[in-house]
Amino acid sequence: MKNIVVLTGAGISAESGISTFRDADALWEGHDVMEVASPIGWSKNKELVLDFYNKRRAQLLQVKPNNAHLRLAALEENFNITIITQNVDDLHERSGSSKVLHLHGELLKVRSTKNSDLIYSWKKDLILGDLCEENSQLRPHIVWFGEAVPMLDKAIEITQKADILIIIGTSMQVYPAANLVNYVKNGTKIYFIDPKPAITENSFENLTIIKENATVGVQKVVNLLTTSFL
Repeated sequence: MKNIVVLTGAGISAESGISTFRDADALWEGHDVMEVASPIGWSKNKELVLDFYNKRRAQLLQVKPNNAHLRLAALEENFNITIITQNVDDLHERSGSSKVLHLHGELLKVRSTKNSDLIYSWKKDLILGDLCEENSQLRPHIVWFGEAVPMLDKAIEITQKADILIIIGTSMQVYPAANLVNYVKNGTKIYFIDPKPAITENSFENLTIIKENATVGVQKVVNLLTTSFL
């Protein structure tokens, strides 16, 4: 069974109604991302940061996976699929995907500010005074700008075993995630789905660019995979 690794970014969740930000203006829901997604922002104004993620969490609970998420989950019937996502939502899991690695954390989880191993599922608002079992303030379980990406080594290991790499809805400008494509084996087939791709077909060996949004592009790739490998 072919190993397919799927790298997903904000573009796949945007079609479900999840708000995104782009590095070009560095704004997310009207906020400078460094105010709400950095250790400095957290130290300056914890209430602002908590309120920001409370709103994102509430929004997430109101949306549903779209056809791109669902089609990727369905691929598990014929391929060994692992999804590495830069997204902090749970739409891949809700669509039925069984192997999902979150590079940048998870919105529906929180963790201790002093012991990063203390992680809890969380669907309600998080406020000052919500403590872990060791009596430290809880924070969003999100990898902020300037923080290490703890799942990166695992993501590299997974990518190195890919027979096929599918990249969906990412600008390929957010590192270290954007560097994962450089870890595939020689000869690995790469599909890149984005309506405004930031790369060209000369960027990588065996690269096919599909200039579509996620729902349309994923269906096209599924059709190609079905024709070529089944």
